[in-house]
This record gives sequence, structure tokens and C-alpha cells, in this order.
Amino acid sequence: MPDGTKATESMRAAIIAALPRLRRFCHAMAASTADGDDLMQSTVEKALAHCDQFREGSRIDSWMYRIAQNLHIDRSRSSRRRGTVVPVEDAHDLIGDDGRVTVESRSELAAAQRALATVPEDQRAAFVLVVVEGLSYKEAADALEIPIGTIMSRIARARGRIERALGSDG
Repeated sequence: MPDGTKATESMRAAIIAALPRLRRFCHAMAASTADGDDLMQSTVEKALAHCDQFREGSRIDSWMYRIAQNLHIDRSRSSRRRGTVVPVEDAHDLIGDDGRVTVESRSELAAAQRALATVPEDQRAAFVLVVVEGLSYKEAADALEIPIGTIMSRIARARGRIERALGSDG
């Protein structure tokens, strides 16, 4: 699509409207807020660069969730091959306790985020789309391009894992 066309402007407006939901999804998928923001930025860049691949009549947010999930999977595979890398200039931050981290770890939100981080990526994506973003099982299945039964199973397993991680009885 050439820049400045009505279709391009409409696509950009739809992407902008989806940003808050996309940000929540990316933060839930990533290990940190900074990684979530990086994932979101990469997702938007890819969506804008490939807006000609968007199928009319489908949901823009579902399309972007799929892009984000694929980017996250690619990054996870890449980082597993490379291992953990810490820049030398950041090594001084590894010594001692960070007061901010200590305070955050005490909050219920931090506990929930930690519990969510223990959930396998495929289950986490399904859980976030349905529970956090409020998509129906069918919409989430369409967004992730998997059967609705798989969505239901993944959400059930994710809930169980989160409950165990939080020490909940049920």
C-alpha cells in the first residue's frame, strides 16, 4: 500500500487502537517490561512493514498477537542458542539486592507475574488472550491458529499451574 492512502491511514489507526492490548500481551509474554516493550515495538514495525499481508475482514489485534507470538518464539529460540549475555558495564548491577526489585517482589502483582512466567509459552499466550484481553475461546483460537479445544486445554493447564505457583487451593 502506498503511504498516505486512505487504506494505509485506516490500517495505522487500527494498529494504534490495538496498542494497549498488544502491550499487555507483549509484557505477559516477555521476561521483563523492557523486553515486552521491545517485543511490542518489533511487532508494530513488522505489522506496518507488512500491512499488505493483512487479510481484510480479520481482526487487527489477532493478527498482531500472532506476529508478537512468532517474534517472541524466534527470540526465545535464538537466546537459548546464545545463552545468557550480560554486558560488562551492567555487571556491577548484579551484586547485592536492588531495593526496587525487593519491594516489587512483595506485591501480589509481582507474585502473579512470576506465576504467569512459569507457564509454558503456548499456554501463556492462550491464557493472556482469553483471561487478560477478554477474547472468546474462538477468537483466541483464530488468533493463534489452533483448534478451540486446544485453547481450552491450554487455559485449564495454565490456570492449574498459576494456582499451584500462588499456593491457591482453588
